[in-house]
Amino acid sequence: MRQPLIAGNWKMNGTKASAEALLSGVIAGATAIAKAEIAVCPPFPFLSLGEQMLAGSTVRLGAQTVSTEPSGAYTGEVSAAMLAEFGCRYVICGHSERREYYGETDEIVAKKLSACLAQGLTPILCVGESLQQREQGQTETVIAGQIDGIVSRIGIDAFSRIEIAYEPIWAIGTGMTATPEQAQAVHVFIRQRIAGDSQAIAGKIRILYGGSMKAANARDLLSQPDIDGGLIGGASLVADDFLAICQAGDLVAG
Repeated sequence: MRQPLIAGNWKMNGTKASAEALLSGVIAGATAIAKAEIAVCPPFPFLSLGEQMLAGSTVRLGAQTVSTEPSGAYTGEVSAAMLAEFGCRYVICGHSERREYYGETDEIVAKKLSACLAQGLTPILCVGESLQQREQGQTETVIAGQIDGIVSRIGIDAFSRIEIAYEPIWAIGTGMTATPEQAQAVHVFIRQRIAGDSQAIAGKIRILYGGSMKAANARDLLSQPDIDGGLIGGASLVADDFLAICQAGDLVAG
């Protein structure tokens, strides 16, 4: 049984005060979560606060992106070594918003994954299709291309240290959500695609669902055999809502 991972992606939200309050709420509630793993990914300015507050708790710290480069004249960038120094365990790589707004290609995402792995960080690789691509029946083609684009650059063995998040772009911030059956079907496809290169890695890799998972639908989604957790957006900004999803992960973990 793969341990569920519930990771909150705060995106560009919060103040220092609200971040402190949110972290306090998650830390307090996490004491009741026995089986699911919990992580939060605040904006860069709040990582130091996260490092301090999460010390000694079961909640892991993560970042929302990372530079492809180890150091140098890259104004505004943050390296994997810096993230590791501030106690990060996870790093989101290739989120659809990064791909769309900042032009991140498979090549760039692969470099970010490699940068994370070199510093002992665990990347959460995001893959997913747009509404137009889904309506045109291209879901599997698009996702296969994204996975193959990474495998061809860093090798399948690297996936033993990577998590994957399936994020249907059409379900992010739109109020739309894939049904548990739709999500499961894509998760199965992703696992089978990995299995084409390594059955062992496919059996162990965690595949999270990242399309508007909420307290109301979390248990149904997490009950699917190939959905191993969630990459949570809006619901991660309210401690009680986020913890309710974590509790659903706890329940399905048996």
